[in-house]
Amino acid sequence: MERRAYHRARFAVRDHHLALDMVQEAMLKLVQSYRDKPAEELPLLFQHILMNNIRDHFRRQKVRDTWTSLLSALRPGGADGSDDSDPLETLEVKDGPQRPQTPEESLTQERVMQVIEEGISKLSDRQREAFLLRYWEDFDVTETAEVMGCSEGSVKTHCSRAVRALADYLRSRGVTL
Repeated sequence: MERRAYHRARFAVRDHHLALDMVQEAMLKLVQSYRDKPAEELPLLFQHILMNNIRDHFRRQKVRDTWTSLLSALRPGGADGSDDSDPLETLEVKDGPQRPQTPEESLTQERVMQVIEEGISKLSDRQREAFLLRYWEDFDVTETAEVMGCSEGSVKTHCSRAVRALADYLRSRGVTL
């Protein structure tokens, strides 16, 4: 669950270190606030906490960006707007039953994972959130709707569009699964 949560956060904020911090913060909040809850409720609570952390990050970022742009207008030359961060890093495949046997298989798997991650990153925020909750976190439609704060019909629509867009993207890049 931790690895999948990290990927969700990384796709949302596009920063490796920030995503790790968000997942750790969510886990700490879960333990501090909900340690007396039954174990079956914890995954959904964790997802709520993580999504709230991500939303809070974007709210704070919006305020920071507003103030930065206002203050940079006062400086000579303005803001340079450069961003050296890499939006997605390739997923390393380490141990497990799906580990490739040959270097060629390893390279192929790495390239396919990179294309899949690129495709997921190109989805809209709501489509990406619904897709990751439903298919990576294995939440049902009701749980996903609860985490996203929308109706079950919206979840189905977002998932359907995400799958279609991702399939089209993968086909355009020559990936067949």
